[in-house]
Amino acid sequence: MEKEAEKLLTNITFPADLRKLPVKDLPRVCDELRQTIIEQLADNPGHFASSLGVVELTVALHYVFDTPYDRIVWDVGHQASGHKILTGRRAQFSTYRHLHGLRPFPSPEESEYDTFACGHASNSISAALGMSVAALKKGEENRHVVAVIGDGSMSGGLAFEGLNNVSVTPNNLLIILNDNNMSIDHSVGGMKDYLHKLHRSTFYNKMRFRMAQGLFKLGILNDERRKRILRFNNSLKSLLLNQQNIFEGMNIRYFGPSDGHNVVELVATLQSIRDMTGPRLLHIHTVKGKGFLPAEKDAVEWHAPGRFDPVTGEQIKPCGESLPPKYQEVFGETLLELARQNDRIIGVTPAMPTGCSMNILMKAMPDRAFDVGIAEGHAVTFSGGMAKEGLIPFCNIYSSFAQRAYDHIIHDVALNNLHVVFCLDRAGLVGEDGPTHHGAFDLAALRPIPNLTIASPMNEHELRRLMFTAQLPEQGPFVIRYPRGRGVLTEWKCPLEEIPVGRGRCLHEGSEVAVLSIGPVGNTVEAVVAEMEKEGRRIAHYDMRFLKPIDEGILDYVGHHFAHIVTVEDGVVRGGLGSAVLEYMADHDLHPTVQRLGLPDKFVEHGTPAELYHIVELDAEGIRSALNRLL
Repeated sequence: MEKEAEKLLTNITFPADLRKLPVKDLPRVCDELRQTIIEQLADNPGHFASSLGVVELTVALHYVFDTPYDRIVWDVGHQASGHKILTGRRAQFSTYRHLHGLRPFPSPEESEYDTFACGHASNSISAALGMSVAALKKGEENRHVVAVIGDGSMSGGLAFEGLNNVSVTPNNLLIILNDNNMSIDHSVGGMKDYLHKLHRSTFYNKMRFRMAQGLFKLGILNDERRKRILRFNNSLKSLLLNQQNIFEGMNIRYFGPSDGHNVVELVATLQSIRDMTGPRLLHIHTVKGKGFLPAEKDAVEWHAPGRFDPVTGEQIKPCGESLPPKYQEVFGETLLELARQNDRIIGVTPAMPTGCSMNILMKAMPDRAFDVGIAEGHAVTFSGGMAKEGLIPFCNIYSSFAQRAYDHIIHDVALNNLHVVFCLDRAGLVGEDGPTHHGAFDLAALRPIPNLTIASPMNEHELRRLMFTAQLPEQGPFVIRYPRGRGVLTEWKCPLEEIPVGRGRCLHEGSEVAVLSIGPVGNTVEAVVAEMEKEGRRIAHYDMRFLKPIDEGILDYVGHHFAHIVTVEDGVVRGGLGSAVLEYMADHDLHPTVQRLGLPDKFVEHGTPAELYHIVELDAEGIRSALNRLL
C-alpha cells in the first residue's frame, strides 16, 4: 500500500497544483484519484460508477484548461466526485452527501469551480453555449468553455435543442461526449446505436485531425476556408464510410472517438483543439465503473451501490428479514400483477427501470414495457399517444424529473383527458441526493391542472389499491405519488380493491383539533395522535388520500366542527393540500384557524431523510409541537 506522504494526490489541492506535474505523472494521479473515490464511497455511499468512468477525463480537463477561469460544465452531476477532489475539497470529501457537508452534485454556491448546478441530465450544452456566447460578448475570447455530456444524457431533448443552436450561433464551445453506453440502466435508442457505430471510424478521424492541424500550421487552411470545405468534406466522408456524421452534418467539428482512459492521449488531443475557434465535439469512449471490477461487470448495480467492501466488492446490506419492502418494489410487483389481469396496461419509464422496479414487468413481459431513455417529456407524450389508441400506460417518473415534462403533462395528456397513470416515484424529501432530487413541487404544481386526479398513498396497501383504481375504465389522467425507500407494512400484499376517487378516510376520531394529512407522512401523524391520546388529548386524524378531487365532505365536516385544523404534507406548503383547504374554507365562509405544515419556501439541503424531516419540522417532534401550540 502506497504511503499517504508518497502520493502525488496529497500535494494537489487545486488544479494549479496538478498543472505543475509532468504529463508522464498523470496516469499515477488517475490511479490515486480512482482509489480515493473507491475508498471514500465504500463507507460513505453515493453515486459511484459514473465518477470512476471519467477519472482520466477529469484529470485531463483540469490539466489542460485554466480552471476556474475556463469553464467546465458538467452534465449529470454524479460524474463529479473526482472533480470535487481536485478542486479544493479533498480534505472535506468524507462529508460528501452528509448534512451540512459537501453537496451531492456540482453547485456554484459550494465552489467557483462548479460553474453550473446540475443534478439531472442534458442541460450542459445549453448552459455552456450561453457561457461561450457571453464570453465573446464581453471580449473574453481567451476564456474556454467546455460542456461534458454523456452517461446517457444525449438522449434528452434539451441536448438536441442545444446542439441545434450551437450549429448556428457564433461560439467557441467545446463539447465532450462521454460515451459509455450507459445512463443508470443501459442506454437505449437510436443515438446509442449511432454512437456505437461511430467507433468504427477512428482511423478516418485521426487522419483528418492530423491533416487539418498541418494545414493550419502551414497557413493553407483557416476558419473561413474550413467552413467552405466542411460540407464537401462531410459528403466525402459519408461516401467513404457509408455513414453520415450527425454532428458534422450540423457544422460542428467532430473529433474521435478517442480512448477516454488514456489520460496522456486525452491531454494531447485537448491541447491540440483547445484554441480552435467555432464549435467542436470530442467523442470519447469510457467504461462506467472503470478500475473497480465489480462495477465494470455490473454498472447498473454499482451506479449507487450503498456501502461496500473496497477490497472484495461485497455490498453491505441492511440486516433483518422482517423489513418492509420498498415502495418501488410494491409498485413493480403490483404493476406486473395488474398487467397480467389487463392486457391494455403498458409500462413506460425514462431510463429508470431498475430504480423504479419496472424491470420486474420488463423481465416477465418484455413486450409490455418501454425504457425510452433520459427523455421525460417524450415519455409523457409517448404515453399519451398510446392512451389515445386505447392502451393504459403506467408512466413512472421520479417526481423531481417529472418537472421536466410539465408542459407535456398539461398539453399532451391533461388537455386531451387521456387515460395515463403517472406514478411519481421519489416524492417528498429523498435524502442525500439533495435539492435537485427532492420531490417537493409535484402536489402544488399539478393541482391547478384540469382533468388530473392526484393521489398519494399512506402505505403499501393504499398504493396497491390506488394503482388498481387508476387502471379502471372511465378514468382520465391519474397521478399517484409515493416516496423513496421502505414502507411501513411487512405484510404488504392485499386484495386489489377500488378506492372511490376523491374519498378520504377518518383514522382517528377526536374533538380538539383536526389533522388532515396526505401521503406517507400520515403514518407519523397517526403515531403522534395515538401517543397524545394516551395523555388525554382528543385529536382527529383524516387521511385525505386525494388532493384532487379533494374530499369536500371531510372539509365541510371539520370546517363546521373544529376551531383548529392542521394540514400535513411532504410537499411545498404553498399551493398544496394546506392551500386547498384554505381555499375551501374561504369559499364556504368557514373560519377555523388553519395551520399548514409542509416543506418551506426554500430549497432543502441534503442529508438523511430523518435529518431533513427534523429540520423542516415534519417529524414526530415537529408535528407534536405544532399540535401543542393549539391546545
